[in-house]
Amino acid sequence: MAKKSKGNRIQVILECTEHKASGMPGTSRYITQKNRKNTPDRLELKKYNNVLKKVTLHREIK
Repeated sequence: MAKKSKGNRIQVILECTEHKASGMPGTSRYITQKNRKNTPDRLELKKYNNVLKKVTLHREIK
């Protein structure tokens, strides 16, 4: 059985900022992990958005 520990790695959801601002239906979201000790701020990555068909900025949401 796997042990549950309160580690530094947490799962975060990234949501597209341009898609949210455009008002189009649907959302572009990605799930990833981050180390909360090394990256205490919100994570920002450039990822591909299928609806807009281009690479856009995705920000971590709560």
